[in-house]
Amino acid sequence: MTDSLSLHASPPECPDGIDDDCWLACVACGATYPPFDEVRYTCDDCDGLLEVRYADLPGWDAFSGRGVWRYAAALPFETGRTHAPGPDDPPAGVSLPEGDTPLYEAPTIEDDLGIERLRVKHEGMNPTGSFKDRGMTVGVGVADAVGVNRLACASTGNTSAALAAYGARAGMETLVLLPAGNVAAGKVAQAALHDARILEVDGNFDDCLDIVQELAARGEAYLLNSLNPFRLEGQKTIGLEILEQFHEEEGGYPDRIVLPVGNAGNTAALYKCFRELVQAGALDPEEVPKLTGVQAAGAAPFVEAIQSGADGVERWDSVETLATAIRIGEPVNAPKALPGVRETGGTAVAVEDEAITEAQRALARQGIGVEPASAASLAGLRKLRAEGVVDADERVVCLTTGHLLKDPEAAAAAGGKPEPVANDVGAVRSLLGS
Repeated sequence: MTDSLSLHASPPECPDGIDDDCWLACVACGATYPPFDEVRYTCDDCDGLLEVRYADLPGWDAFSGRGVWRYAAALPFETGRTHAPGPDDPPAGVSLPEGDTPLYEAPTIEDDLGIERLRVKHEGMNPTGSFKDRGMTVGVGVADAVGVNRLACASTGNTSAALAAYGARAGMETLVLLPAGNVAAGKVAQAALHDARILEVDGNFDDCLDIVQELAARGEAYLLNSLNPFRLEGQKTIGLEILEQFHEEEGGYPDRIVLPVGNAGNTAALYKCFRELVQAGALDPEEVPKLTGVQAAGAAPFVEAIQSGADGVERWDSVETLATAIRIGEPVNAPKALPGVRETGGTAVAVEDEAITEAQRALARQGIGVEPASAASLAGLRKLRAEGVVDADERVVCLTTGHLLKDPEAAAAAGGKPEPVANDVGAVRSLLGS
């Protein structure tokens, strides 16, 4: 891990020759670049991941308004637009708007777990039904700033839905590559209705991402997967919202945040959020929540790396789980996310599909409707609590990343079955035992 990814790193200093308030820095070798001079996804020198850095890191008093753009002082642009960009508009994210999602109570689950406090951050309440909208409001704005005209992504579903919606709002052509037969129908329908061009690839998500990266390298599309450092800037607002909401409603901050891991973008983004708050003096290092990642047992390279102590992940060429949103064999943000788990004292755990489905049912019984990948966070918390890793006195937030209707077939399979009855009140009463 480079020193720049340490929770205790000093605030960054603006590099010589960079006039902007922010810049790009390689997390592997430290090379720096202007943010918008040209399209760049990885380091020119070593191909390492890039991260957005800022000359001035804001504290809590710098934020106002609601949603993602409440945190404009911590983002590359000043504001989000609610309209398609015009020729004289400054760079800004196209906003639908997004963010300001609820932090639910779940008292029955809390009692069942036997922990001090459980809250559920439901990112499925964003405009297209997932957390991906946070990244797209910033990422599509950057695409506009650098002058591209075709947006592209590989997707397990949610990224394609969000990119298609924000691309449509911005008036840009959108291309999405999906693994054939492995994306929930609700997500494909969203991308199609928002007029994206959809290509179904005979391969898995990682194969799709390989192709999109090649297209981006050729300059034929602007890549908006989480390899894009600007997308994670929008996603870090999840962490800012959790801390603000929890502090306002509960006092203090959560001890632990449990979240699903696919490409590990949210894990990396939340850790960046916490580091910046610490560097700004707005959060004490002892108050930083433990980041705890959860993967499905059939797609768990990140968990494997955490448990083995490895510096990086080994790609799983074969992955399988009903939680399609996290059916990923090579988390591209692992170099940023692994330090996040380790530096905060967190961990990672793999759970079986059956446990994910049961967690989805448990959340639904509390009125919280999520897709299977989202429920992985609760399934992981249950496992860690049973193993004694999570203590009874902990205050925990589970991050749920997508809405129940993202995968209606999985929801129908997990729920109760309709019962046929004759068109007669007597038959209904008889069935009810009246």
